[in-house]
Amino acid sequence: MPPAQPSSRPFSARPTVQLDGRESERLTALLTGMVLHEREGGLASLELRLTNLASLSDGGAETAFDAGGDLHLGAAITVGGGNAARPVELFRGTVTGLEVVHRRGAPPALVVLAEDALQKARLKRRSQVFENVTVADIVRRIAGEHGLTPQITGLDQDFGPQVQMNETDLGFLRRLLARVDADLQVVGQELHVAPRAQVRRGEVELDAALDLHEARVLADLAHQVTATTVKGWDARQGQAVSAEGAEDALGPGGGERGGALLEPALGRRAEHTGHLAVGTEAEARALASATRNGRARRLVTLHAVAAGHPALRVGAHVRLTGLGRWFANTFYVVEARHLFDLESGYRTEFRAECAFLGGA
Repeated sequence: MPPAQPSSRPFSARPTVQLDGRESERLTALLTGMVLHEREGGLASLELRLTNLASLSDGGAETAFDAGGDLHLGAAITVGGGNAARPVELFRGTVTGLEVVHRRGAPPALVVLAEDALQKARLKRRSQVFENVTVADIVRRIAGEHGLTPQITGLDQDFGPQVQMNETDLGFLRRLLARVDADLQVVGQELHVAPRAQVRRGEVELDAALDLHEARVLADLAHQVTATTVKGWDARQGQAVSAEGAEDALGPGGGERGGALLEPALGRRAEHTGHLAVGTEAEARALASATRNGRARRLVTLHAVAAGHPALRVGAHVRLTGLGRWFANTFYVVEARHLFDLESGYRTEFRAECAFLGGA
């Protein structure tokens, strides 16, 4: 059998753009830069830079994007990444800002700003009380009010009345979920909410020598602890409550834990969370465990720049090799920036963490 012939179809990693559900060939062709930023806690943001001058068939030129066109404030915008022939959706949201940039001797530029569907929750500020409901019930109610379909894993805890006091819906959700060690992200028109240890938005294998432009990996005991405690007051029962956190939601990877490394190196170190109020023992235990697990997961942190990879999203598990036995492990992505420009092409900057050292 003769060897397979390479495809004659060229590979293009230029991002593709749709406006109001239709592909915008002009916008894609005139795109000169992109910054797509997402992190834990939701609300992805997008910045596109465009050349705002288009050539005409008669040899003339015109302003590419102007009033009355498809690109406008409030337009629905979708960006795909990877191979332009088969793009993977990276962002879906609404145009919130337009900026013209003029420099003498250079063609005019247009900057497009957008946010995903959590933008509405960021803008809605109110005060309300939730009673006799679980954490999942609160998430469902707020998601429905903003036209989002909730996809929730677990979170059936009822910690008593929860008060949203002059907070945005997004700020309240972030605060509530942080206390139970959970994260939220928008995927299309769905609001995905789950305990941090159960999030897995795909898996990626990266070899430092082959796939990364640069990488910095730090193992640091400075913020590790061997115990966390929380105390509060149960008004219904009229008694004090206290709890110690469990190290039980560490995420992917394997090897030695931070607490186990800390004690022989620097001694025991306990942290008491005294600035947050709790009203039940279950709430105290959840907060203490969220604090302990959060610190433990930051034992090893990875900052890297990879060739553009649409699967490098918040919540993805990255299996890293090529940096020796200390740092060969599986990391959890907590922040990602998908970048494009005409000089460097498509690349992905990301930050990830792992609760273990020496997993090889």
